[in-house]
Amino acid sequence: MSSGDWELGPRGDRDKKPGNKKPAGKKPSGIRPTKKPGSKSKRDRTDRDRPDRDGTNFGDTGFNEPGGYSAPRVRPGKRPSLRVMTTTLWEYPSQHYDSEGTTTKGKPVGSSRSTMQGDKEYVGATPSWVIWQLLQRYTRPGDTVMDPMVGSGTTIDVCRDLGREPIGFDLAPSRADIRQGDAREINLDNESVDFVFLDPPYSTHIDYSNDPRCIGKLDAGEGGMDPKKAGPNEPPDMIGQAYYEAMEETIAECHRVMRNRRYLGLYVSDSFKKQKGVKGGLFMPIGFELFSIMRDYFKPVDIVAVVRHNAKLKRGNWHKAAEEGNFFLRGFNYLFVMKKEDG
Repeated sequence: MSSGDWELGPRGDRDKKPGNKKPAGKKPSGIRPTKKPGSKSKRDRTDRDRPDRDGTNFGDTGFNEPGGYSAPRVRPGKRPSLRVMTTTLWEYPSQHYDSEGTTTKGKPVGSSRSTMQGDKEYVGATPSWVIWQLLQRYTRPGDTVMDPMVGSGTTIDVCRDLGREPIGFDLAPSRADIRQGDAREINLDNESVDFVFLDPPYSTHIDYSNDPRCIGKLDAGEGGMDPKKAGPNEPPDMIGQAYYEAMEETIAECHRVMRNRRYLGLYVSDSFKKQKGVKGGLFMPIGFELFSIMRDYFKPVDIVAVVRHNAKLKRGNWHKAAEEGNFFLRGFNYLFVMKKEDG
């Protein structure tokens, strides 16, 4: 079997010998609050208080389903141990996980910040545990993992925790181990990486950089010509055409640099914006649109719903506004898992 033809198992483990069973590990237990509910000083703030991509905060949850976690507010160093999730509904009570000190050849790997992946101050950071789940399933130690929009370096830190080789690009690198580069023109050879993780901008909610090339400056709800005003041989522009064209260029580049029969994970949310005088505003189905584009390049493997822990989901005024304005608050992100199968 050539290196380009191997099939990955459910845990990405090709070295497992028949009949060998791993000892049953301890299940993560519930975690008690460290203090009574009340006001929090800066010292007491947890990563669940950090702003989410749309400026909201992480809140508590009572979710308790197979493959998920149920725990009150957690502090760094006391988070539940990660395990591979087995359903298509994922939830974890923190933005980050506690590294368990994985070692490779007797040497520790991973970020020196054992309770933090990426930068807690970076607005719009990817939940590191989501990347951990993907790498555990679809890669093996030593694989090359590429993130073309790596932001604060979360993907790089998770790769090092798990003994993978990371390559991270960003238009505005935030640290020395991030390469400067445009996701639409990735400076890598064809078929040179084993896995790609992609967490693109969800329209224009965050100002990622001053670089005019930034895809985050392209509005997924902008444009769109009225079909009645288009000429007889002129098709109407789609809403957000510039954004989706830029994302297709990015997806095509990811396909180019991936080895055959390898996997890609794309983490994204739909979006909504108010329009003056229009009840219900404008809904932007970014997830479905990007999934449709990816199907031209990849085979769908599965779709996971990742619960968003946003404090606004518990705010009465937000629910009142959603009801009166006839719109929905975003409660989950899509995680699309795709596979490259050429020939």
